[in-house]
Amino acid sequence: MNHPAVLETDVTPEKLSQWRTIKILGQYLWPEDRMDLRVRVVLALFCLGLSKVVNVYVPFLYKGAVDALSPEQGLAALPFLLIFGYGAARVLTQGFNELRNLLFIRVSQHAQRVISLNTFQHLHQLSLRFHLDRQTGGLSRVIERGIAAIGFVLRFTLFSILPTLIEIIMVTGILFVQFDIRFAVVTFVTIVGYIAFTFLITEWRIKFRQEMNARDSEANTKAIDSLLNYETVKYFGNEMHEHKRYNYSLRGYEDAAVRSESSLTLLNVGQGVIIGIGLIWVMTMAGQGVVDGIYTIGDFVLVNTFLIQLYLPLSFLGTVYRELKRGMVDMDKMFELTEVDPEVQDLPNAQPLVANAGEIVFDNVCFSYNPDRPILKNVSFTVPSGKMVAIVGPSGAGKSTISRILFRFYDINSGSVKIDRQDIRSVTQDSLRASIGIVPQDTVLFNDSIAYNVQYGRPTASPDEVHHAAKMARIHEFVLELPEQYETKVGERGLKLSGGEKQRVAIARTILKDPRILLFDEATSALDSHTEQEIQSSLREVSKNRTTLVIAHRLSTIVDADSIIVLKSGEIVEQGSHEQLLKLGGEYQAMWERQQEAQAIQMKLETLEEQ
Repeated sequence: MNHPAVLETDVTPEKLSQWRTIKILGQYLWPEDRMDLRVRVVLALFCLGLSKVVNVYVPFLYKGAVDALSPEQGLAALPFLLIFGYGAARVLTQGFNELRNLLFIRVSQHAQRVISLNTFQHLHQLSLRFHLDRQTGGLSRVIERGIAAIGFVLRFTLFSILPTLIEIIMVTGILFVQFDIRFAVVTFVTIVGYIAFTFLITEWRIKFRQEMNARDSEANTKAIDSLLNYETVKYFGNEMHEHKRYNYSLRGYEDAAVRSESSLTLLNVGQGVIIGIGLIWVMTMAGQGVVDGIYTIGDFVLVNTFLIQLYLPLSFLGTVYRELKRGMVDMDKMFELTEVDPEVQDLPNAQPLVANAGEIVFDNVCFSYNPDRPILKNVSFTVPSGKMVAIVGPSGAGKSTISRILFRFYDINSGSVKIDRQDIRSVTQDSLRASIGIVPQDTVLFNDSIAYNVQYGRPTASPDEVHHAAKMARIHEFVLELPEQYETKVGERGLKLSGGEKQRVAIARTILKDPRILLFDEATSALDSHTEQEIQSSLREVSKNRTTLVIAHRLSTIVDADSIIVLKSGEIVEQGSHEQLLKLGGEYQAMWERQQEAQAIQMKLETLEEQ
């Protein structure tokens, strides 16, 4: 869904975004599929109406009591019923307000939950490009502030601004009927002036809040990024550098916050002056009426009570408006995320992938992340059903890009990618990814237990199945040696485990998924030679009768592949078995010789260390 365009109109993009936010909120406030919540909204509004009617009648009870106690009345008894009615009306007003809040809390919480869930789901649907371009710290801050604003905006839109406007109309009408048009006009002009002043100054102040949000997100992003890379900071001794970067953002937030609070003083003083002028004016007219014998003391008290009663929520309205503007800004940023269209989408008639054989065909595939930098150039190859094909080549050749294309994290520029003769762009993404299991080069684990991270491959798997997968990945014995065994927490991004241990958890996770197609993206690159040999035997066992695509750096790990593709600068330069490529004497042979020499040197160093 795209943002509304501004064409031949004086409506600003900011106003359009505010109306859009209000419209979206209205959908959650009046959900089509929840009649119970609609009933709650209606009952809450009914309670709101009752509270306002009773609240407007309270000053009349107060006036009656004051007039009854006036000396000229010569009463012999206390007007207890009027006093009791005055107190009871106050209690009723409070009671209706509390009942209104009780009814509406379910609506508010439901809206927060559904909006949170929808935003979370939408972020998962967005492309890998979006998440690579975004910084997680800033993104989480936008969502956090947006969700926090939802309850406030929902409650106060209905139960502060709306009732205050209703009360203004009722009181203005009563003053016109009960006294004369002068009282109604002065009261109305004062209120309009107050609201206009509040809106104008708040609109001016909003830029300071936006600046605060930007600096807050910036500071939070830098803090999270620095803490996630704690070891790198320590390696280079850059603590002071990180402190300075963080302090720069905090100082920007501090300056914006000072400007915001300073401008608030101007707003509060201006509001007080306007209210004071209106109050003096109306009270003077009422007092003169008492002096002239037109009005009673009770009328004077009635006018004062009405105005005080009206100005209290009106004063609160200024605060509410400021907070609503702040909430609208926070929510608008969050809703902008939900309006970002996924780069990769299922076709309207997309069908589930049927991957029985698992044959993979790349046919003249061209792809680039940016138009001026092609990554793959007319790449064509086939991975036959049940066979293993390896892709090797120097860094930047496009090897990992092939895995991202196969998972359809990106759509190709031209050509086609097919699995069992089905173009992956014509099938659903869920079914495509369910048919492929991957062990990536950079394994990232959830900050949970080892059992959870293995079971993530198939959340419905039993503990016995989890243990079996761990045995296949040669990690079961290691886990049993830990004090908490499978309940051991792996830490943020799995930092409590070594690179090899994380990789074996990832392998176990993929084994548990039991996919038709396997993809190993330099799956053993983080392992030592001994562990690598153990894992390779497991991978060969797991790969039996499965279509397997291996992206490898160490050529020793793919000598048994049915076919090896040599990729260079986004093009296939050689293809064949290990023996065939060695006989060609080309790129593959040169790579093989360099790695053999490096391996020999490494073995010598290990021998010297043992001696």
